[in-house]
Amino acid sequence: WQNKNYLPWSLSAFGCGHTWVATKEINMATKSVGDNDFASEVLASGKPVLVDFWAEWCGPCKMIGPSLEEISEELAGQVEIVKLNIDDHPDTPAKYGVRGIPTMILFKGGEIADTKVGAAPKAQLKSWLEAAL
Repeated sequence: WQNKNYLPWSLSAFGCGHTWVATKEINMATKSVGDNDFASEVLASGKPVLVDFWAEWCGPCKMIGPSLEEISEELAGQVEIVKLNIDDHPDTPAKYGVRGIPTMILFKGGEIADTKVGAAPKAQLKSWLEAAL
């Protein structure tokens, strides 16, 4: 379950009152963390961890999501990329002073190594991350 997210796909039959729901399993390169497991999953990690602070309503956050998935696969073994929904888990963003999203904070050895605020193209995100590693 750790690296798998389940995305619901639904189709409504308008006018007849029936709804069909199919679930498609998708393996995600990133995983979600929250306030309760942030310390164990991020701060105590043996390798660098990039935390993507995001929200469901944030358009730029959704734009960089697929790029972060690809970067996570391309840099597997060098860095782990995790996502933290600021609406569901508000304590951690407040602790680290996250004021705008998307905000990406790279942690090394439990400490902040670098921060990037705002959306950017995949190549720019990857270059920033590789330089910070």
